[in-house]
Amino acid sequence: MLSIVVFLPLAVAAVLLAVPRLGDAVVRWTWVVASAVEVVLAVVLWVGYRDNTAGAGYGYGYEVNRRWIPSVSSGYHIGVDGISLPLIALTAVLFLACAVYSLRMTDRIRSFAVLFLFLETVCLGVFVSLDLILFFVFFDLSIVGMYFVIAGWGHRDRVRAALQFFLYTFLGSLALLLGFIGLYLAAEPNTFDMVALTEQNPLAGKGTVAALVLLAIFVGLAIKTPTVPFHTWLPPAHTEAPAAGSAILAGVLLKLGTYGFVRIAMPMLPDTWRDWAWAIIAVGVVSVLYGALVALAQQNFKRMIAYTSVNHMGYIVLAVGAAGLVSTSDEQAQSLASTGAVTQMVSHGLITGALFLLAGVLYERGGTYDLGSYGGLAASTPRFAGLTAVAAFASLGLPGFSGFIAEFQIFTGSLPGAPVATALSFLGILVTAALFLRAFQRLFLGPPTKTVAADLTATETVAIAPLMVLAVVLGLFPRFLLDLVEPAAHTLGTLVSR
Repeated sequence: MLSIVVFLPLAVAAVLLAVPRLGDAVVRWTWVVASAVEVVLAVVLWVGYRDNTAGAGYGYGYEVNRRWIPSVSSGYHIGVDGISLPLIALTAVLFLACAVYSLRMTDRIRSFAVLFLFLETVCLGVFVSLDLILFFVFFDLSIVGMYFVIAGWGHRDRVRAALQFFLYTFLGSLALLLGFIGLYLAAEPNTFDMVALTEQNPLAGKGTVAALVLLAIFVGLAIKTPTVPFHTWLPPAHTEAPAAGSAILAGVLLKLGTYGFVRIAMPMLPDTWRDWAWAIIAVGVVSVLYGALVALAQQNFKRMIAYTSVNHMGYIVLAVGAAGLVSTSDEQAQSLASTGAVTQMVSHGLITGALFLLAGVLYERGGTYDLGSYGGLAASTPRFAGLTAVAAFASLGLPGFSGFIAEFQIFTGSLPGAPVATALSFLGILVTAALFLRAFQRLFLGPPTKTVAADLTATETVAIAPLMVLAVVLGLFPRFLLDLVEPAAHTLGTLVSR
């Protein structure tokens, strides 16, 4: 079942390539139907999942373990738990939204659809991998897919932005591989199996060696996340990428980094994670404040949204750092922080994915992302203004939206172990509120300065509105998500506090 979920998009992509005479309309709707089937399968996985966590180890659902590269003890080992399953569902939902959003697209639609189906498979592959080599293969292939999306369908400076994105994130992948090899060599017997490495804790008491392995893994994941100071590839990549590419880059690909923290770094290097938790918290706080303040200074709407991603990813890094700091002293705080981090991944994916699709609508209507070129759009585009307002309020963490649930858990869980850092991070919410309200006022209120007569089309509304509906549902009724995440977060705390 899990293999079908992962590889179905790739199989559909292969069919689209193998049958060249299909018309553009057939290609578009094949992409949409395949993405819709993925959402249905993700729901089936969710409904059928039963938590079987026991003791100090992880219990995975839908687990498959087959021989793959026996010479280095690397296998085709996949499975899901309460941390990975919500991210699988998020991935399926966002790729469906992008498929629907791209229904009116005419520029090389076959290649575009194939790349997105390929990206869906590799992203899902990361979230189900229980082997470090398998994880690395999917992780690295995501860079290749997004490079071609940016370089092939981006804006004016797309080639330079795509090259910067590729080189930066590929460097991070090399650092990540170096850390994985360090874990492999330390294990007895040598293995890349993530479950075995979690049980072994092979670098316990290894001091400097363990710190260097954690540094390599942290840098590789931090570049992908990205955190300050590894974030510089993100704004140009987002600014030049097509709207659907930006939605997937922010909504899914950034989560590959934060997911790696909770799946690999924390449970496999628990002692070292606790020892360096203060440094991880510092990186999170700087990312929160820097991302918010630089976003406030932007005149480019899409670039502003990109910097808010640095801000929101900083909250996750703060939470996972604080979870390590309090893991041995306050079990409830640790569980809250870890649960908040996963909830923030899901929330940010929905909200920021919608914001980037809305930014794409703005560019298609007006030809620019410059805030100063617009004004008074609410009169001529009420649906566009309404959805943008909802997305902006959701992003700044207003109660009633998923962002509030996530940030409340993060702050509550982080405060006991890092009160000063958490207090400083509160300022990020204030700055985020200011920047979104300022952007909304300049775009939609006041006298009109650029005519944008066309409101959201039915296709655009169907693509974007469900993301906001889900953000509201999670904000008002979070229990169905938290019931899934909390047991896995508790087990994670048990592993980190060993």
